[in-house]
Amino acid sequence: QVQLVESGGGLVQAGGSLRLSCTASGSINSINVMGWFRQTPGKQRELVATITSGGSTNYADSVKGRFTISRDNAGDTMYLQMNSVKPEDTAVYYCNADVRAYYPPRRIYWGQGTQVTVSS
Repeated sequence: QVQLVESGGGLVQAGGSLRLSCTASGSINSINVMGWFRQTPGKQRELVATITSGGSTNYADSVKGRFTISRDNAGDTMYLQMNSVKPEDTAVYYCNADVRAYYPPRRIYWGQGTQVTVSS
């Protein structure tokens, strides 16, 4: 069984900071890419940032310079440091992982999501 569990969401004032975490657990061989997505009602799910097992990162233009994605040495936990947050950052943030395992050999997993609400 493979699970992704997000934590760290909550209510924060505009200009403040928040740190999200996502931990993968189960019989995992490796995770090639992990990423954060976000979604609000009436809008499509949006890519926020990704990070590879080698540490390469990619950010949406809307969060560049404000958010930082990182990954621990074991590769099972991913973080999103959110600084200078704006009301438009309000969304449900989802963890995503491309998981390699013994069975199934490859599968995309999503976390349940964590709500981030930025007040103005």
